[in-house]
Amino acid sequence: MRRGLGPWVAVTLLAATALGGCHLGHGPAAVDAARLTDADKDPGNWMSHGRSYSEQRFSPLDKVNADNVKDLGLAWSFQLSTNRGVEATPIVVDGTMYVTSSWSVVYALNAKTGELLWKYDPKVPREVGHNACCDVVNRGVAVWKGRVYVATLDGRLVALDAKTGNPAWSVVTVDQSKPYTITMAPRIIKGRVMVGNSGSEYGVRGYVSAYDADSGKLIWRFFTVPGDPSKPFENKQMEAAAKTWSGEWWKFGGGGSPWDSMAYDPESNLLIFGTGNGLPWDEKARSPKGGDNLFLSSIIAVNADTGEYAWHYQTTPGDSWDFDSTQTLTLADLTIDGKPRKVVMQASKNGFFYVLDRVTGKLISARNYVPVTWAKGVDMATGKPIEVGDDHYKAGPEVQFPSSFGGHNWHPMSFSPKTGLVYLPAQEVPGAYGTDDKFAFNPGQWNTATNTDLNTLPPDPKARAAMKNAFKGYLIAWDPVAQKEVWRAAHKGPWNGGTLATAGGLVFQGTADGHFNAYDAANGKPLWSTDTYAATLAGPMTYTVDGEQYVAVGAGFGSIFYLVAGFAVDQKGSPENGRIVVYKLGGKAVLPKPDLTKIEMPKPPAAAAPQAIAAQGHSTFNKYCLVCHGYNAISGGVIPDLRYSPLIGDAAGFKDVVLGGARKSNGMVSFAGSLKEADVEAIRAYVITEANAGYAQEHASAGAR
Repeated sequence: MRRGLGPWVAVTLLAATALGGCHLGHGPAAVDAARLTDADKDPGNWMSHGRSYSEQRFSPLDKVNADNVKDLGLAWSFQLSTNRGVEATPIVVDGTMYVTSSWSVVYALNAKTGELLWKYDPKVPREVGHNACCDVVNRGVAVWKGRVYVATLDGRLVALDAKTGNPAWSVVTVDQSKPYTITMAPRIIKGRVMVGNSGSEYGVRGYVSAYDADSGKLIWRFFTVPGDPSKPFENKQMEAAAKTWSGEWWKFGGGGSPWDSMAYDPESNLLIFGTGNGLPWDEKARSPKGGDNLFLSSIIAVNADTGEYAWHYQTTPGDSWDFDSTQTLTLADLTIDGKPRKVVMQASKNGFFYVLDRVTGKLISARNYVPVTWAKGVDMATGKPIEVGDDHYKAGPEVQFPSSFGGHNWHPMSFSPKTGLVYLPAQEVPGAYGTDDKFAFNPGQWNTATNTDLNTLPPDPKARAAMKNAFKGYLIAWDPVAQKEVWRAAHKGPWNGGTLATAGGLVFQGTADGHFNAYDAANGKPLWSTDTYAATLAGPMTYTVDGEQYVAVGAGFGSIFYLVAGFAVDQKGSPENGRIVVYKLGGKAVLPKPDLTKIEMPKPPAAAAPQAIAAQGHSTFNKYCLVCHGYNAISGGVIPDLRYSPLIGDAAGFKDVVLGGARKSNGMVSFAGSLKEADVEAIRAYVITEANAGYAQEHASAGAR
C-alpha cells in the first residue's frame, strides 16, 4: 500500500534491513566539507555524483592512459538484485563502493574485489512504478560523515550507516498521495542534503529541498513553479513567476520538477540546478494565453545555506516540447574573448549548448550541437530562442528535431580541463507534435495534451526500418569557447551512455548495444572496447585501491527509450539482472555471457473485434499504455512484450489485469479510474492486431532466409 502522507517531514527510525555488519577494510564514508571541496587533492576517491562539486566528471588519475588502455581487462563484476535500468554512478570512498540499482536498492561493495558488504532494500511498493515516467531507476547515493544517503522512488530520503547499511533516519520528502517520484542522486553541501523530485507528466509541482544530514530536519525548500495565486506566495520570485502564467495551471500542478542535475560553486555558495517540463506539455493546455511560464525548463541558482533565489536562465520559455533543462550542469573556468570567465555549461535537451556566467546567470554563448528545427538560434540580446515555423504547433502537427528524447538527455557529460573539451552523448531522434483536441486532465496518468497518435509507426516494414535509421547517436567532443564540434564518434543508434574524461588522455563511454569503450580525448580515435552484454548507459567513474586504478560502470537494460521506442532497439536485453563491471590493467576476470537467443513469437489469436474497434484501441493504447509498452505495442525488452502474452487471448484475464490490478505487485496498476470495459477490450483487440502483424513479419523474414 502507498504510505499515507502524515507530516511531510516526519522523521522515523526504521528497523534494519541490512545484510551483515563490519568487514575488515570497510570504509566508513568519512567525507566532510573539506574533502568534498578539495576533491582534486583526493583523486583516488569518487566522493560525489560528478566526482567534484563542479560535476566535471574529470579524473586526475592517469595510470590508465592512452598508451596502455588496450591492456584493460575485467577486474570484477557484481550482479545486482534487480533487472531494470541501471543509471547510477558508483561512489567510492576509502576502498568501499556504494551504488544503487533500480527500485532504489543500495549496495556496499569492496571496491577491490566486488565482495558484497551490505545491501539495503527500501522496499518501494511496486505500484509506485506507474508514477515513474522513465523506468524505476535510481542514479546513485551521496555520502557524508559515516552515512550514505539515498532518495527512493516513492519520495523518501533515507540516511544509512555506512558501516552496516542500517537506517539512521528516513523522511518523506513529497506528498505521497500525489504521483511524485525521485530518481536522482542527492548532493550534500555543508551538512545539508539537497534533493529534488520527478513527476511533471502526472500532476505535481516541482521543488528542491535541503535537509539536515544529521537529523533529517527540513532546512529550506524552493518551489520551481508558482502555486495557487489565491494563497500567499512562498517568496517574491513565485509572485513574479505567476505573472508569466495564465489559466488555472495550479490545478494540474504546473510541473517543473528538478529531477536530476545539480552543481555547487563553493566560492559564491550557489547551488545550481535544472528544472523540467511543464504540465501538460502543450502550453495551450496549461497556460492558454501563453507566457514564459517561469521557472519551467530553466537553470536556477540559489543560496545553498538558505535556498534564497540568486538568478535564473530559462532555456525554453513557454516550453511545449518537453525540453527539460535537467541535463548535466558543469562548472568550469574558461578564457573567453581573452578574459577569464567562471561559467556553468549545459547541453540542453532542446539542442543548444549554453555557456552562462555562473555567478550572475548571464548568457555568454549558445549554439546548437545537434540539428535543431524548432528554432534558428538564440537571441543574444534577450537570451531567448528564435522560434521558427509553427508557434508551439498551433497551426497543426509537425515533426521536429530534437524530440522529447532530446539532443542530450540525462546521460552525464564530462569536461576535461586538459583538452578544454566537453564530451557529450548526443543524438538525433525526430518527434511529431500536435495538439490533442480532446485532452482532459487525468490525475496520475500521463498528461501531455499532445496527439500521441502522430507517433504511430508506419505499417510497412521497410518504412519502419527507414524510421529507425533516422535515429542517430554519437559521442561529440565540443569546444565550449569556440562553440563548435571538434570530433565525433558514431554509434549504432541513440541513447548511449554517460562519459568520463581522465588525465590519462581518455574518454570512456558505454553504448546502448552493450559495449564499454575508450577514446583518445584529443582526437576521438577508438583505443579500447569490451562487451558488457547489456545496454551501458550510466556515467562511468574511476578510482584507486592500493595504488591500482580501476574504471567502473553500471550496465543494465532499461530507461525510457527502451520502454517507448522498442522498435528502434537492436539489443533487446535479457532477463539477466544489471551489473557493475570494473576494469583494471591486466584484469583477467570473465563476464558471464547471457543467453540472448530471440524468443519466437507464439501464434496470436484471431482478431478479437472489428477493425474500427481495434483502431480505437490503438488510440487508447497510445494514451495510456505506450509509455511503458512502446510504440505499436513493440516492447524494447524492459518489461514483457504484450504481443507475446497469452492474456491477449483471454478477455477476462486481460480485463483482470488492466482493471482489476491483478499484476499490481509487478507495477501494473489498475486503470479502473480511467478506462471502461469497452476500452480494455478495444486495447486487447489492437494488441492482437499488432501481434498478428509481428508474427507475419517474423515468419516472412524466416521464409526469406
